Amino acid sequence: MSRDDRDLFSPATVAGLPLQNRIVMAPMTRNRATGNVANALMAEYYGQRASAGLVITEGTSPSPNGLGYPRIPGLFSAAQVEGWKPVTEAVHAKGAKIFAQLMHTGRIAHPNNLPAGARVVAPSAIAAAGEIYTDTAGPQPHPVPEEMSLDEIAATREEFVHAAKNAMAAGFDGIELHAANGYLLEQFIRPTSNRRTDAYGGPIENRARFVLEVARACAEAIGAARVGIRLSPCGVFNDMPPYPEMDSDYTYLAGQLGKLDLAYLHIVDHSAMGAPEVPEPIKQAMREAFKGPVILVGGYDAQRAQADLDAGKAELIAVGRDFLANPDLPARWRKGLPLNAPDFDTFYTPGEKGYTDYPTHGDPS
Repeated sequence: MSRDDRDLFSPATVAGLPLQNRIVMAPMTRNRATGNVANALMAEYYGQRASAGLVITEGTSPSPNGLGYPRIPGLFSAAQVEGWKPVTEAVHAKGAKIFAQLMHTGRIAHPNNLPAGARVVAPSAIAAAGEIYTDTAGPQPHPVPEEMSLDEIAATREEFVHAAKNAMAAGFDGIELHAANGYLLEQFIRPTSNRRTDAYGGPIENRARFVLEVARACAEAIGAARVGIRLSPCGVFNDMPPYPEMDSDYTYLAGQLGKLDLAYLHIVDHSAMGAPEVPEPIKQAMREAFKGPVILVGGYDAQRAQADLDAGKAELIAVGRDFLANPDLPARWRKGLPLNAPDFDTFYTPGEKGYTDYPTHGDPS
């Protein structure tokens, strides 16, 4: 593949998806979905950033049980499908493609954040360390979750499938399964949060079973080329401590996922935010095992992004916080322009401040 074939700013086709460039807006929780339904403010936000090749939404729950944080959106009801339609339309109008990230929070939840009748569930009844924010009572300790029965595991798998179909009805180009950052799918993968003794616990072949079942079922429902997945090897967020077999476990998982011919594997490296670095050999082993398109994310600037594309380490490069603060990030990168600094105090607060009011370059506001 020539240098021009991997140019960061040139059109590309990845997994059959035509993209206007190789820059991805990474999924970022923003907590603006009042009532757990996407709204006009969110359509403006995503539309502002649709100069990316691919936009991946914030974590969006496939189930009432997965709404662990306040004001995060869902994709399990008719109202939620309708709420997302203006978002996908706004993004498509600017030429970008958009995937909905399906995120079930599992044990990273609190009853105060859940709708009536919903429950905090997980592979095992093990509470995560630390606290979670609630609108009604401020920070609260993570509760001990209910261990999911086999019937509940099967029902949750079908919730992901239903949400994937709803994503298509809302106009999305595909979905990303969030199997990273300590949420439900990764809670099954990790032996520190999964102490089951049945077919879903014990060796990695069992701990990976639920993730692979969900990925396979979603691929069968909407097409494998419409399903991506995000993994965070070495990630420690939400009480996911390292363990000795992590490298081999994630390489095994990447290989099994590769057999499904998914759209992409999205590998998270949060070392730029203080997490342990994902060693290059692990990323390479996962890439080789997966054998399909890879998205890398983690503290990229334009120069490093192009270097990793040139080196064949990835097909796409995702950017989070810099895209949050710079709606015109691809243009700024291409022209070497300075970047707005993100306002950390407004990452998760309601309203337009720190959300849709970041200026583009040359905007006098």
